[in-house]
Amino acid sequence: MAKMLDYLQKYVSGEVAAPPVAQLVGFRVTDVEEGKGTIEFEATKSHANPTGTLHGGILCVIGDSAMGLAYASALELDESFVTLELKINYLRPVWEGKLLATGRIVQKGKTIGLVEFDIIDDKEKLVARGSGTFMTLQGDKASGRLVNEVQAV
Repeated sequence: MAKMLDYLQKYVSGEVAAPPVAQLVGFRVTDVEEGKGTIEFEATKSHANPTGTLHGGILCVIGDSAMGLAYASALELDESFVTLELKINYLRPVWEGKLLATGRIVQKGKTIGLVEFDIIDDKEKLVARGSGTFMTLQGDKASGRLVNEVQAV
């Protein structure tokens, strides 16, 4: 049986449209392999908070999305997941520029997993680091989520 990874790699190739949040925020899935997901994002003035720097919520979105890709890549097609908890450390301000967010599975159990992410800038400086707790959904709990979209493809 194919894994969710096969479907997620279609984001990278462009065979499947990026998720709506990617289109809204403006990030792009650039790589997915089992246990790892990478997102590229171009921070602009339109993403700024009132102080002029990149809004921390945007960093959370791309970090959570990179972790979600990583976690989903290890799931079966009939499984889905939710983020239970997200923690982020902001380490360096960003005004504008290209960012790369990479999520990695630290530990994946049958139900609960720990995933982490790093966001680096175009000078390879660490901008933010975070982690999240994810829960795998199966059966009825997974229905109505990405599973239905994947099975239709």
